[in-house]
Amino acid sequence: MAKAAYIHIPFCEQICFYCDFNKVFLKNQPVNEYIEALLKEIDLTKDKQSISDLLRLDTIYIGGGTPTALTAEQLEKLLAGLQTRIALKEVKEFTVEVNPDSATKDRLEVLHAYGVNRLSIGVQTFDEELLQAIGRTHSEANIRQAILTSRAAGFQNISIDLMFGLPHQSVEQFVNTLKKTFELGVEHISAYSLKIEEKTVFFNRQRKGKLSLPPEEDEVRMYERLRNETSKHGYTQYEISNFAKPGLESKHNLVYWNNEEYYAFGAGSHGYLQGVRFHNHGPLPKYLKAIQENKLPRLQEHFVPLVEKIEEYMFLGLRKREGLNRHQFLNDFQLDYEQLFANQLKTLRERLLIEDTDIGIRLSDKGLLLGNEVFEQFLAVLEEEKLVIDENVSNTSSKYD
Repeated sequence: MAKAAYIHIPFCEQICFYCDFNKVFLKNQPVNEYIEALLKEIDLTKDKQSISDLLRLDTIYIGGGTPTALTAEQLEKLLAGLQTRIALKEVKEFTVEVNPDSATKDRLEVLHAYGVNRLSIGVQTFDEELLQAIGRTHSEANIRQAILTSRAAGFQNISIDLMFGLPHQSVEQFVNTLKKTFELGVEHISAYSLKIEEKTVFFNRQRKGKLSLPPEEDEVRMYERLRNETSKHGYTQYEISNFAKPGLESKHNLVYWNNEEYYAFGAGSHGYLQGVRFHNHGPLPKYLKAIQENKLPRLQEHFVPLVEKIEEYMFLGLRKREGLNRHQFLNDFQLDYEQLFANQLKTLRERLLIEDTDIGIRLSDKGLLLGNEVFEQFLAVLEEEKLVIDENVSNTSSKYD
């Protein structure tokens, strides 16, 4: 049974130029109707799985969009509804994404009162020119005030999202953002390089030749400074892009990287239950219509065959700094990845992209910079080499079936 849930709030007061997540402008949207539909989706999911009691979860993550685009009253309506469906007092880690300019006292107090114990604040950069260049509406002063208000509301576990490789961003600008981040004493840092996704403002600008990005060598230097500076300041890198004070790694995100199953509720959300990955309708009218008809709002469902489970296990597991556990892989699949991927692992070792550990393998420092090249080695390799696997035997060993 899944022990984690992702909940999507698609409303935003401003659309960032790099964002391809499912989102809509907040103005004139049916927010209250959406909250009611989301809660009903939880009921429909519980009915389908014959769960009459409260859902028992270890982690919840409410993301967006911008969850704090909701008013304090709307947040309370959502959380009060969740409380009657999920055993919130048993949740070990309850995270909500927060924008610095909507981290108001009344909103944060509502979150804390209902058991939210972790915030993920979308900072991206402290440089105000860069903030404007990527479509963010907050300022450095908003960031600092958001941290102060969060602490006053009782939050002791705060994560900050940063980005690097932004248009015209210099290494010095990124290092300055890191310095200011450390001054705030947050418990967790997530830092991602900019990726240009379709259906974004940046994608359209790039197609027209109007987007100037830093050279690749500068982006590499930013990542190297990220790793070095976080280490100096007491953060442990536990995943390619994530750094935490000891014991404060994101339990919810580890569900994804451990390839475990999780519920997902809300428009455009993605989940993984009973061996099936699913994707909900994104447009609000389609999502709301399905719920009104007492149907789960599925746009797509995909049963994950054994081959894909193994591939996902490989590239998701290698994102973690502890890497892959050979005995765990053998236990889950009754297969040895050293035999299954012998050629690929030989090549990766020769290129110094992976290294051996006491429990298995992990990306080397060089491999962290070339992670996609490593992951590609495992995609569809089982089909290409026409390896024969006894599906019946191996599927029974999966701890999630």
